[in-house]
Amino acid sequence: MPQDRQMAIDLIEEAVVAGARRHKACAVLEIAVRTLQRWQKTLQEENTLADHRQGAAAGRTPANKLSEAERQAILGICHSPEFRSLPPSQIVPRLADEGAYVASESSFYRVLREADQVNRRGRAKAPRSVPKPEGFQATGPNQVWSWDITFLASAIRGAFYRLYLVEDIFSRKIVGWEVHEDESADHASVLIRKACLAEGIRQQGLVLHSDNGGPMKGATMLATLQKLGVVPSFSRPSVSDDNPYSESLFRTLKYTPAYPGKPFESVEDARRWVHGFVQWYNGEHRHSAIRYVTPNQRHHSEEQGLLKRREAVYNAAKQRNPERWSGKTRNWNPVTEVWLNPPKENQAEKRRNLKAA
Repeated sequence: MPQDRQMAIDLIEEAVVAGARRHKACAVLEIAVRTLQRWQKTLQEENTLADHRQGAAAGRTPANKLSEAERQAILGICHSPEFRSLPPSQIVPRLADEGAYVASESSFYRVLREADQVNRRGRAKAPRSVPKPEGFQATGPNQVWSWDITFLASAIRGAFYRLYLVEDIFSRKIVGWEVHEDESADHASVLIRKACLAEGIRQQGLVLHSDNGGPMKGATMLATLQKLGVVPSFSRPSVSDDNPYSESLFRTLKYTPAYPGKPFESVEDARRWVHGFVQWYNGEHRHSAIRYVTPNQRHHSEEQGLLKRREAVYNAAKQRNPERWSGKTRNWNPVTEVWLNPPKENQAEKRRNLKAA
């Protein structure tokens, strides 16, 4: 109704004047920003908020709308002993086999939904909605760590070694690793103790994120975290995107040209190779997500001077040959914050900033 639209426009503008973001004010009223803009344009040009969309006239009945008799027929079919334990996706084809067509599957579902009769049939449980884990922001090293376990092939067919890796998400530095022949919470707790000792973690507040595996949630591991003052964080079951930093690190490890083409002959062989990889990754690998500095440089706050020198080199090159530059030089500003599972509004803001750039 026009008066409802006018009220929505007034409320949103009042919220914006008070300091709210327009898209958030629209979301509260379940209105798209584009819809609001269309209403405002119509009001400005035509001085009216009437709905001019085809078929929007009040009282117009769609030609394909089911009659009340047809709706009752659908409910009667669904209540019949033959079909009462079947979903519409099973009912409609069976009716077709009998030479009868009453309505489409979507119409069956719509009628049942309007009658509040859409329920799961059979013994299967309804899908469980698991909320996204809490987001954590890191503005410096040793604030948020991510860890996981991956398999390394052994020379024995069907057997694998387990690589435990702990990564600081701010600097991308591997702060701890071990290779074992099995998975256990005991191995994990020892690894975390060693990593905290090596990094001098003494204050409480470090967040350690992992998936939902047994070693991650074992009693020994959780007791160790509690004793160290480390806050545990877990991914949703079977959702690898909740632990993206460890997944990305494992991909880098297994796709590096130095990764062996043959399985490891022994656990000692695997440990020697991983040791070399960690030295290269932390000390030589320029990481694309942190302005192509090494994890060690960022972890030890050496990136500021390095990035300033790079910016000076680019500015000097632009002054020598300004015709080769169509705009600004490359962005060498340090990445000041890193998010693990950021809230939706942060992701939307990031996309808007990328478009603006």
